[in-house]
Amino acid sequence: MPPVPSSARVSLPLSSPRFLWLPSSSVLSGKTCIPTMSFSASTSSSSSKAVGSSQEDLQDENLLQVLKYHQQTKHSYERYARGPHGLDWANQPNPFRRYISAPLLPLLHFPTKTEPKCLNQAVKASVSDAPLYSSVYMSLPPTKPISYSTISQIFYDSLALSAWKTAGYSTWSLRVNPSSGNLHPTEAYIIAPPIESLSSSAFVAHYAPKEHSLELRAEIPSGFFPKFFPKNSFLIGLSSIFWREAWKYGERAFRYCNHDIGHAIAAVAMAAAGLGWDVKLLDGLGYQELKKLMGLECFPDFKIPSRPIRGKFPEIEFEHPDCLLLVFRNGGGQQFDVNYEELSSWISEFSKLEWKGKPNSLSKEHICWDIIYRTAEAVKKPLNVGGRLAIYPFKRSGVCSEGSYKGFTVREVVRKRRSAVDMDKVTVIQRDTFYQILLHCLPSGCGNGGKQRRQLALPFRALPWDAEVHAALFVHRVAGLKKGLYFLVRNEDHFHELKNSMSSNFAWAKPEGCPDHLPLYELDRSLYDTIAKQVSCHQDIASHGCFSLGMVARFETLLHEKNAWMYPRLFWETGVLGQVLYLEAHAVGISATGIGCYFDDPESPPSSCRVDGCHASRVSYTENLWWELRQVPFHFDWEDSGKSSYEEPVLMHRLLGLKGSNFQSLYHFTVGGPVLDKRIMSLPAYPGPDIDA
Repeated sequence: MPPVPSSARVSLPLSSPRFLWLPSSSVLSGKTCIPTMSFSASTSSSSSKAVGSSQEDLQDENLLQVLKYHQQTKHSYERYARGPHGLDWANQPNPFRRYISAPLLPLLHFPTKTEPKCLNQAVKASVSDAPLYSSVYMSLPPTKPISYSTISQIFYDSLALSAWKTAGYSTWSLRVNPSSGNLHPTEAYIIAPPIESLSSSAFVAHYAPKEHSLELRAEIPSGFFPKFFPKNSFLIGLSSIFWREAWKYGERAFRYCNHDIGHAIAAVAMAAAGLGWDVKLLDGLGYQELKKLMGLECFPDFKIPSRPIRGKFPEIEFEHPDCLLLVFRNGGGQQFDVNYEELSSWISEFSKLEWKGKPNSLSKEHICWDIIYRTAEAVKKPLNVGGRLAIYPFKRSGVCSEGSYKGFTVREVVRKRRSAVDMDKVTVIQRDTFYQILLHCLPSGCGNGGKQRRQLALPFRALPWDAEVHAALFVHRVAGLKKGLYFLVRNEDHFHELKNSMSSNFAWAKPEGCPDHLPLYELDRSLYDTIAKQVSCHQDIASHGCFSLGMVARFETLLHEKNAWMYPRLFWETGVLGQVLYLEAHAVGISATGIGCYFDDPESPPSSCRVDGCHASRVSYTENLWWELRQVPFHFDWEDSGKSSYEEPVLMHRLLGLKGSNFQSLYHFTVGGPVLDKRIMSLPAYPGPDIDA
């Protein structure tokens, strides 16, 4: 097993079972980019589209683009979504964005447990009064003031490095927030009022996780926060660099970037909860407002080519502004509103600020998968002038097995969370532990006497829309619960539609011992371990754990109701749910990982898998051992006809009996006992090794 060459800049285990690298046989040639449209829209949401198109026509056009992307980027037994033919090590994107020449403001570091050598009183206090992980689901602890120490803490416990890993000649970093392939397309910004020891004026800064520091980008008008936001609040903006994911995953990267935004939203919400703070997505602002607020106008316009193409496109490394989070001291009673129209007017003046720093280059050469950028254009959200910010009281989550938790603090759980690379096929959890994990996956909490619908419990309360994502669960090793297929209904308004849309053979029975307030249903008693593996691209990790699941979202009907901009938000919700599963698994003493490779539908239209007349790959994937950079045969015996040796492919939607696009599977997950690779050594996150890995 040859090691990765020392010259390779490795920042990830190459084939995390979460997201298989499925290379394409397509040949991308040519160096010329064909300008077809500017990625950066003007202040009018329709100005970059065909002149004279009505708003309704534009919405239909955007929706068609989203549906095309979603269908084209599905994996099936007949083909995989288009991706690179191999891993281009020379152009692996730098995982760390920096703004060259911007002032660097170091933040405080925090141990997970009290240490005698820790002399800083603020750091000691943050450890000694750290709340237990399970307690924050019941109620938020007393709020802490916004200060240099607490700003340091929220980033340290949400978006910072959590460790370095090394094996052979390779070293890579891990972060508190998980990411598909450990590629980390998510960038974060803080927009805050003056904070002692950080800045004497209100400011915008970029978070640099490798240094655990803030890069000061601009000073903003002093009246900005008092005019629009409550006292003791600040903003965190999140953006995505699509190229980081597309380097490995090709066209499917847009999905994974939005999974990661969801993970980051939940990571921020959990870190804030440890400080007694609340978090709310400010979804009334549009794409242009977010771009100006985070200072992302520094990136040049990107011209979308007419087809996938390889070349030198430094502008492809731009950041797409995704969302803005309001972080505030609120335990469940403070009410305020945001005037989005006036706020937008103020933000429009941010273009005139003196922005510091130039973004660093991430790669020398690139591949542009044009459909990613066309879809990102289609989902740009316009300003919602009449939007309202609703702050609902905090709702506690249900409890049926508090003893399942190991007594870890919030920081211990979030910073020691790891993505499992394999499951041991042995570990069994108790039924009550399984139910307890699922209780923390409910959006509305419990004890309010109502149905699950509105997102009121931690960390889902950060999202302003009603729950749209459910979970189809494959139970493998849960003591006291029959193996089989189960379904968690996270919005009970959807129950009858789900039941009528799925197989009529399902029982929809309440499992034995299930809490009354947990809307979990047994669909079928059978052995689903082999099926779970086949659905998840034949990955053992989907069947070797305690349970695995597919996240099923209300889809096309919802997009017609709300518009194309809801598409990435569905993936955000799956990412938030996935983050809860990650944390719950660690808190009860096991592990988890997301799975991005799965089969959901029969073969997609053949025309969607062509690049210059070449088909997408059908025969190979990278083996799970990250250091083996060799291709191995896939699990099928392919004939010249292109058909699999399996007569009846196991597909997620077919398994559930779903037809059409009213419900779609958007993310898979597995939870169980991890297999630890002792050949990989772990190093502290800070100070990291003296290399740029």
